[in-house]
Amino acid sequence: MKPFLKIVALLSITLILSFTFIAEKANDWLIDNTVYEAQVFNKGKDIVLANGLITRKIRMSPNAATVEFRNDVTGENMLRSIKPEAEVTIDGKVYAVGGLTGLKEHGYLKNEWIDDLETDESAFQFKNYTNNPIDRKIKWSKNKEFNLATKGFATGREIVLEFKHKSPDLKKIKVFVHYEIYNGAPLISKWITIENNSDKAVTVDGFKNEMLAFPEPENAVDKPEQWLRPNMHVESDYAFGGFSASSANHTIFYEKDPEYTSQVNWNLETPCLLESKLKVGPNKLLQPKETFESFHTYELLLDGTDRERNSLSKRKMYRLLAPWSTENPIFMHLTSTDSTEVVSAIDQCKETGYEMVILSFGSGLNMEDTTAVNIQKFKNLADYAHGKGIELGGYSLFSSRRISDAVDVIDKKTGKPGGAKFGNAPCLASEWGESYIEKLKYFLDKTGFDLLEHDGPYPGDFCASTNHKHHKGYEDSQWEQWKMTTDFYHWLKDKRIYLNAPDFYYLNGSNKCGIGYREVNWSLPREQQIMLGRQNIYDGTWEKTPSMAWTFVPLTEYHGGGKEATLEPLSKHLLDYEKHMVQNYGAGVQACYRGPRLYDTEKTKELVIEQIDHYKKYREILNSDIIHLRRPDGRSWDGFMHANPDNSEKGFVMLFNPTENTIDEVIKVPLYYTGLTEFATIAEKGKKKGKKYELNRNYEVDLSVKIPANGYTWFVIN
Repeated sequence: MKPFLKIVALLSITLILSFTFIAEKANDWLIDNTVYEAQVFNKGKDIVLANGLITRKIRMSPNAATVEFRNDVTGENMLRSIKPEAEVTIDGKVYAVGGLTGLKEHGYLKNEWIDDLETDESAFQFKNYTNNPIDRKIKWSKNKEFNLATKGFATGREIVLEFKHKSPDLKKIKVFVHYEIYNGAPLISKWITIENNSDKAVTVDGFKNEMLAFPEPENAVDKPEQWLRPNMHVESDYAFGGFSASSANHTIFYEKDPEYTSQVNWNLETPCLLESKLKVGPNKLLQPKETFESFHTYELLLDGTDRERNSLSKRKMYRLLAPWSTENPIFMHLTSTDSTEVVSAIDQCKETGYEMVILSFGSGLNMEDTTAVNIQKFKNLADYAHGKGIELGGYSLFSSRRISDAVDVIDKKTGKPGGAKFGNAPCLASEWGESYIEKLKYFLDKTGFDLLEHDGPYPGDFCASTNHKHHKGYEDSQWEQWKMTTDFYHWLKDKRIYLNAPDFYYLNGSNKCGIGYREVNWSLPREQQIMLGRQNIYDGTWEKTPSMAWTFVPLTEYHGGGKEATLEPLSKHLLDYEKHMVQNYGAGVQACYRGPRLYDTEKTKELVIEQIDHYKKYREILNSDIIHLRRPDGRSWDGFMHANPDNSEKGFVMLFNPTENTIDEVIKVPLYYTGLTEFATIAEKGKKKGKKYELNRNYEVDLSVKIPANGYTWFVIN
């Protein structure tokens, strides 16, 4: 069994806290997580959620409140004080949900204080809880060869805490606080539901589904330019408007805690209170017998400060919560909808081993055209593709376009269209927006399309219109548009329709987002495209798995650049075509190979087949997580390594040489995350007989490599 890395705090003379790993006999969840099973049990006055990696204790009396949140790997406690379990604003009034009062110190929490705490009589009071296995949130099943998920949904335990209020006006309003603790990861999710059992409508003006008073990671007397955050990653599924969790965040806020008067910061400005909430809204009118459900907040506890380890933890989280994101079909982007050209592209995909054709932007596809003629045309093409074993899908633009003054997002400041993320954009919560979604559903259903590439999905625009069908005004506009979008994406998953979206909707059904690149860079000369593309891969796979990202390859001219920037005619630029495919498929990252064809001559066809055969041979390891070796800088070798302790091939190293000279040197290869402990057999370029290496106690080997000028090499590790 692999030794586990436990963090040990080392106190330097400068009082700077640092971490180091020392070996113990327990399992590292990033290598073998099978022993970490979620449990919920009563212990005295507490409900305990635990899985061997984290523990969260909720005191049940005199009201429910989290009294411990511990990282069981490091022993670190994430609480310094007690806050309510949640907060709701109903009909303009704020109510705590649960919580305990009476603490006189908020900088630390002693166990013996807890029994003396009291309930806030104005808060919602805890009544009971239920404990059940986790159920799937999105209907999706793994049944395609290019999906590498081990499970169809996350497993573990869910508890639901029920709260009621003593006020006559609220006695028929119930608030439920939901927790999920997962098998195999230091991860908890939390959300609330509000049930209106009264005979009148109420308005849910706002809510906070998490309030966590964490210990400050630094004691800044003055206000620093940037504050350190707790050693945890927090995000929610209310995410949009970005390519990463941080840029798509609209709910996770680090606030001041006015109760914490003993903090070091002179002006009591330490942002040491984590709140998960909306900036505005939802301003939801909750009818009698109706239930409101908040977004879900996810809390992943980290066990150190190592960037690779922490980002790998996040990637494991996405594999767990969004298993559909492991689907990674080999696709091309076709620039035409001419039936003859589509059939030809399908035939080329069949002959070379590709799996999907995407009718790209600019191809002429219009999914909003639901006429019988248009539907029949694309149904015929989808049927032809399916007969060849190829999937077919296409592109639809939503956000960055103008429809009309009556439909478009209205700017709150001007009262006129404009001011949206992309300038002008339609409001999805308008009647037009509802019709748009229904047209796409109808088109996809009737044609049998396998994929939607949804450009400009709802990006988070507020809309101040008071005339749109599905929102009342500014305050509820963002919530209602997000809800319509995610309902649509859940429908796609239920239908097994693949979803590309340039936005962070993974936790609500998206399969893939952009890896992160500047579009006009694809108009640069081919040599620069290749080098910059490899930087994009290296940088974009820190917090995305290979299957979660797409990159780009302009077979034809894109954003200008002329002949120097394009690969067509392909037979004239085989070396550059090969370099694109080697680094993309070698990273497990699919690219939008955008053009009219995959090959133009037999020699080009042979090249494509060779690359696809290689990728399929090593598909599982190439879709495994990336360990970053050296970032491309044009001056020396660069590369990365895939690692997967559960796979037959434990590792796959890709090395590149962008210089004019052969590189011949010894490099250190870190093998810890391959699961190997004593020895590794490493074979260059798939040779049947590899060389045996002994791992040092940092789980590294010294590997002699020879990389040709402007070339590459690769190694398989067993």
